[in-house]
Order: sequence, then structure tokens, then C-alpha cells
Amino acid sequence: MNPQPSADTAAAWAHFRRMMRWTGELALGMIAVVWVILYREFGMVSIHLYIASALGIGLMLLGALMNLVFLSSRTGHDDTIVDKAEDDTWN
Repeated sequence: MNPQPSADTAAAWAHFRRMMRWTGELALGMIAVVWVILYREFGMVSIHLYIASALGIGLMLLGALMNLVFLSSRTGHDDTIVDKAEDDTWN
């Protein structure tokens, strides 16, 4: 079942790309700040600490998933779902 594209679909995708760019830039900026703080406080430490802090890229994944939920809602994909729990046949 394919949802019918609405007039706002292009605007929703543009908003999604804009939010993904903003989320990515924020996550990368936060990682850079953490690396600078770690280097100033502790000097050169184990590479594993830097690798672990770089895993903050998970913020981008969190942002992507959250933005996909909003995109799905804005483009009408959520409205096309048939909820079988609402059908009296299953009671």
C-alpha cells in the first residue's frame, strides 16, 4: 500500500535533509570539543579513549531516527497504516 504523495512531501524531505545536516554538524562539533577538552585535561591518552568519544556519532543516528519519525508523520505514511487491533475480528 503506497501512500499518495502530498503537496508537502518535497517540503518535508527538504526539512529532513536540513535537520540531518544540523544534527550531523552538532554531533561532529561536540566530538571535536570533547577531544580538545580531553587533550587539555589529560594530554595524550590511550587511543581507546578517543575512539570511545568518537562513538558520539551515535548522536547522529539518534537524530536520524527521530527525524525519520517526523518525516513519516509529515508525509502521510503514518496515516496509511491499517491497524488490525482496531478490527473487531481479532477480539
